[in-house]
Amino acid sequence: MDERHRRLNLRAGATMLAALSGLTFNATAQAQEAQPRQVEAAPSPRQVTPLMDGWRFHFGETPEAALQQDFDDSAWTSVSLPHSWNRMGNYAPERAEGSDVRQGSGWYRLNLPDIKPPEGKRVIIQFDGVGAIADLWVNGTHVGTHKGAFSRFRFDISDYLKSGQTNLLVVRADNSKPGPGSTTEHVIPLGGDFFVHGGLYRGVSLLTVDSAGFDLMDHGGPGVYVSTPSITAEAAKVAVLTRLRNTGRKPRRLSLTTHIADADGRIVATSMQPVALEASQAREITTALALPKPRLWQGRSDPYLYKVTAELRDGKRIIDRVTEPFGVRSFTIDAGRGFVLNGQPLRLHGASRHQDRQGKGWALTPEDHAEDMAIMAEMGVNTVRHAHYQHAQEWSDLADRTGMVVKAELPFVHQSAFDDGLSAPELLANARQQLTELIRQNYNHPSIMLWSVGNEIDIGAAIAALQRGGKGEPAKSRDMLINLDALAKAEDPSRPTVYVDCCEAVPSPLARPGAQILNDVTQVIGLNRYFGWYYGQPSDLTAALVDLRAKYPGRAMGLTEYGAGGAFTQHTDNPLGGTVHANGRPHPEEVQSWVHEETWKVVGSSNLLAGTWLWNMFDFASTSREEGEAYDLNDKGLVSYDRKTRKDAYYFYKAQWSQEPVLYLTGRRYVDRAYPVVDVRAYSNASSASLTVNGRAVGTVACPQRICVWPGVKLAAGENELSAQAEREGAQLTDTLRWTAPDAAAGLNIRAGHLTGITTSDGLRFGSDNFFSGGRASGLRLAGRTRLAPSNVTGTPDPELYGSYRAGEFSYSLPLPDGLWTVTLHMFEPEIDAAKASARAMTVQANGKQVLTGFNPASAAGGSLKAVTRSFPVQARGGQVMLTFSGGEGGAVVSAISVQPKR
Repeated sequence: MDERHRRLNLRAGATMLAALSGLTFNATAQAQEAQPRQVEAAPSPRQVTPLMDGWRFHFGETPEAALQQDFDDSAWTSVSLPHSWNRMGNYAPERAEGSDVRQGSGWYRLNLPDIKPPEGKRVIIQFDGVGAIADLWVNGTHVGTHKGAFSRFRFDISDYLKSGQTNLLVVRADNSKPGPGSTTEHVIPLGGDFFVHGGLYRGVSLLTVDSAGFDLMDHGGPGVYVSTPSITAEAAKVAVLTRLRNTGRKPRRLSLTTHIADADGRIVATSMQPVALEASQAREITTALALPKPRLWQGRSDPYLYKVTAELRDGKRIIDRVTEPFGVRSFTIDAGRGFVLNGQPLRLHGASRHQDRQGKGWALTPEDHAEDMAIMAEMGVNTVRHAHYQHAQEWSDLADRTGMVVKAELPFVHQSAFDDGLSAPELLANARQQLTELIRQNYNHPSIMLWSVGNEIDIGAAIAALQRGGKGEPAKSRDMLINLDALAKAEDPSRPTVYVDCCEAVPSPLARPGAQILNDVTQVIGLNRYFGWYYGQPSDLTAALVDLRAKYPGRAMGLTEYGAGGAFTQHTDNPLGGTVHANGRPHPEEVQSWVHEETWKVVGSSNLLAGTWLWNMFDFASTSREEGEAYDLNDKGLVSYDRKTRKDAYYFYKAQWSQEPVLYLTGRRYVDRAYPVVDVRAYSNASSASLTVNGRAVGTVACPQRICVWPGVKLAAGENELSAQAEREGAQLTDTLRWTAPDAAAGLNIRAGHLTGITTSDGLRFGSDNFFSGGRASGLRLAGRTRLAPSNVTGTPDPELYGSYRAGEFSYSLPLPDGLWTVTLHMFEPEIDAAKASARAMTVQANGKQVLTGFNPASAAGGSLKAVTRSFPVQARGGQVMLTFSGGEGGAVVSAISVQPKR
């Protein structure tokens, strides 16, 4: 690209509004149609040849001879596109066989027939996405390099093709792990909680075009850019900026026709004007059109789309044509009214989405994109966050048609340097390149309304400092963020910018003293806040939002990430019964639901947030994680990695957001229940719901905040059928599930202080902590990143039963059939300090009668971290036994409670 054209491109966005102010919207320079007319489009003047099949692939070192036609690639693998060599992420505690987390260079070869273009034509190769650096050779000659895994890019290969022979394409895709001295050292992203897949993971095609046409070298953009300077009920003023280029050696005298068609294909506005293109010239033309009585793009309620078509003619012959989607809408986002679409406030509620999928990585088909969008639309979202990079054009087309409001993102995440210093000039240049590509390639999508120029860009330095025991300077990324924000505003003044913050004013070890303030750079503040998961309680979010609003009163805020991990095979009877091990195991599905329920109580009614995006719509690959039931997966998705299973929390939001009638019983994967008495829950947008168990009516309850709860429901021994019924807008709703339950006559076994149960060496099953009031749940020891270390309690064949405990002042109300029972308390002294251990004096009451007085676990066991039990008889009356624990200054401790029939 010549320097003049580069400067022109960088100025274009900044000067567009000024240019539009001088436009007149009349028939002087255009032939405006009085009545709509429908025309059939002529065949495309561009010859498009998909290059999806016939590729040969090899990963790793490749001899230079592979660039030549006579190289024998028969040992290489035959592949079709889209293709990535990476596959990872599975629901198992270890990495699955067949996973491929290799990073490095993958090589592709493709033989093309004789395609030398005729006189006056050019051949352009288009790559829709290559992870992460692409190099292209044609017939042994290096054509060019593109750095960035997410953008479309093109090369003119006309002069490298040879007539009368097969032509060889060789592509190297390099997704080497970024680091000092690596090939990706200066390519964003430098890190992040997702994996950059290698390969030709999107489509590749050849475009045979006239030497004069819409500029295909405009950072991968369409060369046609549509905006609406003003909109009224009577007319919308439409400005169409076209970037043209003549790559030929002769001047051209052409004409440009621009028209708008409605959704039925009728032409509703048109313009025609002469165009002169000198040899090797690039120029811009802005055309003004008036669209009478426009039908607005109204988000999910009416995502109405027009199409803008620009045609370039040489005489009567059409030599190039581009058609782009176009939605007429106005929007603002500010601190006072939040997000406003077409003059009406619209509360944005949605989710983030990563583009990978189990068994495919990033190599998605159009059907995969459509399924993702359908799942999100079913849940009732009205906004999508593209995490954390440019998504496929097929996906953004779906967002346009579905009516989603989109926050599109630059992959400037995690860090801006490897040494906590200032960003390297090469890295800034690459980020500017990728941001320009993001904006130009997506400018015409009406769904996109926010440009995100950074996400948690200081967190990498904070994590590194933690790993070094708190040593190290905070990141110095502010200057780079300011630079990118200015570029985004120059490229597109019509859309606000947003930075997504992780750590300012958050009670987290990642909130480092002396960290640069970044939330005052962009027009909108995005907040990633994980109260109730990584820190604090969901209710703490209220004060955090109030404090940030006071600090940034003039900026709109959005909650861009919140949520929790959720496993399909790990369950709890009470999400408050134990300590969350966010970076370890387990991740009970019920805890995920609880975090979302409690967080939504805050954000669903807050007037401080213009929008919310939960994290995440789908489980996604991340090689830094060994959590929950998964390996190489972030399990915060509401839908499984293969899209086949929706977690309970998915239906919580469907009940909140969807217009469809919803009734869903939770806990359907927790089939084999630990206790014969349970709280039954359902999500519904009906006002009330009824429950039957084995045909027996339990009762009708109200469903405040779309949550229906039947407390203390008794199950029969063995299989139980639970059925819920409700009515919503005349629709009769029913949902049914089956659980198996233990025999109530066999008693109860409770694992105190833990979110999941355990089966002991003698086959006795303990459920997770439940039926308690007060106290605090504690884990014996934590390993790195809050992973629970193995219990080191001695004197028992089951040390893990003593790996957690409830401490302080607390009680247990145990649901038991009337009769005589034996209660066994499993205890140990967790304090290593001898003075503290000897000071503990526990008192335990059963139904108000003292059964232990001044009990000291260390003295009874012969030291700290040694198991000890005490048993006593108790009479259950009215279906209950009440155990009360106290212990003075040190409090009481109990690791498990076993209640069995007295013999």
